[in-house]
Amino acid sequence: MPGIPRRYSHFVFGIIQSGLTSLIAAGIASFPAGNALDFLAHWMVSWLIAWAAMLPIVLLAAPAIRAFSLRLTREEGGSQTGRPARKSA
Repeated sequence: MPGIPRRYSHFVFGIIQSGLTSLIAAGIASFPAGNALDFLAHWMVSWLIAWAAMLPIVLLAAPAIRAFSLRLTREEGGSQTGRPARKSA
């Protein structure tokens, strides 16, 4: 595996997530293409355009989405702050 430091994992996640999402969306949008070669060519061009557009959006929006999702959820142990509950002595 590549030796990318863990502190950059959110960027790696964003690259993978945006690439996969845009690949699937471009494939769905390209489906009406006539034959297999036209479909493949249209899909790849559409995917590259979609990925180039989505990557910066995903990387910039991810921290806000994560913070919002933490506000909407709670720890299963009962803490509602997103932090581990303190143990009382």
